[in-house]
Amino acid sequence: MSFEFLSLEAIQNLAREYGYWTVFIGIALENTGIPLPGETITIVGGFLAGSGELRYWYVLASAIGGAVLGDNFGYWIGKFGGWHLLVKVGRFFRISEKQLQQVRNEFSENAPRAVFFGRFVALLRIFAGPLAGIAQMPYPQFLLCNIGGATIWASIMVTLSFFLGRIVPLQQLVTWVTNFGIIALILLIASITIPVWLESRRKKVEG
Repeated sequence: MSFEFLSLEAIQNLAREYGYWTVFIGIALENTGIPLPGETITIVGGFLAGSGELRYWYVLASAIGGAVLGDNFGYWIGKFGGWHLLVKVGRFFRISEKQLQQVRNEFSENAPRAVFFGRFVALLRIFAGPLAGIAQMPYPQFLLCNIGGATIWASIMVTLSFFLGRIVPLQQLVTWVTNFGIIALILLIASITIPVWLESRRKKVEG
């Protein structure tokens, strides 16, 4: 998910001009809940480290720091005002508060896994922090899952682009990772909706 003006070339230019700040701020804003292409920014940072324009460990530290900080902002935004905003948005899309409450309960039951693994899933990486706050996930638990997930995600993304970027074109690398995130999102939605659909059919048959 990216904006038109943030093309791959534009991100490369920003990373070359502002270096590690581009990685840190870009990922922090995305994890706060702003739909910026944080994953692409991370891959570009690792790619430039592989070509010797940036340093690997600084890119990795910037990616981890930005992910942790951004998710923390998102968490507190969700905790202190996210539910009311979500209800208003839900009304606009004709989603009842009861339905939103069901989603909230579902997320609460799976919050640690959602925060830890959500960075590998398209969209969930953006909204996991705010949703954790809305679900009133205990902050110490959130922080632990946040740091752990951010470290693993950033390490994989930066290391992958650092090494593969030397033999695979950057555009192809970004496409592969993006497709993986979309497939993960589809599988996640299916794992939630299919059991609900089967349960509703069972109740209709029994009724």
